[in-house]
Amino acid sequence: MNRLTNKAISAPGADGTFGRTVTRDLIGSLAKVLDKLGLLREDFDYHLIRVSMVIIFFFFGYQKWFEYEVERLIPYISNGPLIFWLYPALGMRGATWFLGASEWTFGTLLFLGFCSKKFGIIGALGSTITFMATVTIIPFMPDGWDAAAGGFPAMAGNVPFLMKEVVLLAASIYLLKQDVQRELRSTSTGERASS
Repeated sequence: MNRLTNKAISAPGADGTFGRTVTRDLIGSLAKVLDKLGLLREDFDYHLIRVSMVIIFFFFGYQKWFEYEVERLIPYISNGPLIFWLYPALGMRGATWFLGASEWTFGTLLFLGFCSKKFGIIGALGSTITFMATVTIIPFMPDGWDAAAGGFPAMAGNVPFLMKEVVLLAASIYLLKQDVQRELRSTSTGERASS
């Protein structure tokens, strides 16, 4: 479609001009609806991911204070190449409390990142380290790949539960990148203003 004349431009193809016009109209309508809902606002995704991570850390941290979680974490901590040391150093209950306190600390720092990018950076860095530690458990989880289905990539046991950590790691890296960039921008703007 020529935007200046609003006339359809025909081009060779299987779907024809009508199909392209309908598709363009549907996409335009969808964009208008998303805009009215506020989903296209600048920084909506950034704030949504921050809020989601704060909520996740609150719930993950909360369950670490209860006895049922101590038992549930044994296969994860025992097979984690970056966290296996928690049991010898802190004991089973202490390891779980340490994780809960860490999760609440990082969640709080992420929350404070709404006001201070410096707190956000520390929280996102802690979040990134947290999910790196849990993602590294995946290859070491016993019986994590279903032998009856040919092994890798057919997940079994606790591995499907851990796969969400890959997305949470990506979200943590995104927040870290965004907070560092925003802090650098505000620092350089402040330096220029004071010059």
